[in-house]
Amino acid sequence: MIYDYFKIIRSINKKQCSEFVYNHPQGNLFQTPEMAEVYKQTKNYEPITLAVVDTKNDKILAVLQVVVIKELSVFSGSFSARAIIQGGPLFVETETGIKALKLLMEQYDKIAQKKVLYTQIRTMWDTSNISSFLNTLGYEHEERLNFLIDLNRPEEEIWRDIHKSRRKGINRAANKGVVIEEMRDKSFVPIFYRIVEETYKNARIPLADIKLMESAFELLVPKNMATFYLAKYEDMYVGARAVLNYKGLIFDWYAGALLDYLSLYVNEALVWHILKEGANSGYHTFNFGGAGNPNEEYGVREFKRRFGGKMVNFGRYMKIHSPIKMKIAEKGFEMYRRVVL
Repeated sequence: MIYDYFKIIRSINKKQCSEFVYNHPQGNLFQTPEMAEVYKQTKNYEPITLAVVDTKNDKILAVLQVVVIKELSVFSGSFSARAIIQGGPLFVETETGIKALKLLMEQYDKIAQKKVLYTQIRTMWDTSNISSFLNTLGYEHEERLNFLIDLNRPEEEIWRDIHKSRRKGINRAANKGVVIEEMRDKSFVPIFYRIVEETYKNARIPLADIKLMESAFELLVPKNMATFYLAKYEDMYVGARAVLNYKGLIFDWYAGALLDYLSLYVNEALVWHILKEGANSGYHTFNFGGAGNPNEEYGVREFKRRFGGKMVNFGRYMKIHSPIKMKIAEKGFEMYRRVVL
């Protein structure tokens, strides 16, 4: 049987894994060893990396990188843990690769059953070719929108595609004296974090520990795999945005702006600065990082839509590993939101 030649490994050679991810058509930063190290250094984050190798030639056939996140202090263990698979799994798109993927996901499910409430697969491309396969494993498809902006064209063309109201906001930010600075020193991370934290608190969404930003700055920025920006007005930092850079794609990662300064069009200024810089630095796509379920109201969607990108609906998948624990945790999360957020 072909499975006789497969081996599942967790201690993957970093160089070999990096090469597989980079050379894969859908290779992305979330599946790299560098991102695993960022997760490893972050409080309440645990990376799990699995690969299937063909023992006949020692070549990787499939890779899966997961981050287990524990966010709620009201529970412990698997009652507070969820798993995110961003931009994965990656597999060789052959019959052998599909079989390796099946083995990989089955092995992951055995691990997840003991560790997390649920797993989300956040897709970054069309996965209709494996949708039915994931459904058989218990992963249900959900509608999920996003906007992709083509940067492989003149700056003037990108500007023309931006909605008039957004262009007006960008110009007003410049006229009011808003300046965008690229963060060059780790000492600015607490400032960056406080701005994002205010935004997340206003939206009543849990935010990762500051160590995630610190680790990303330390490990990814020197490799040009991440860039952090701050928006400054007079002598105060009022906006923040971090993006991930990989293989010509810019991924909108974390963003925030102080509520009292939104009238300065800080968010518009930050996005336009990143689009310009990306277009002039050889990047081909800006990925807005998600625009919510099309059947639900999501205020941020309209903000993103008006930057003129192409709307896509790649969706996402979700599997609940323990329905009973999930119901208990949902009640705990509602309590957490009311009391803490």
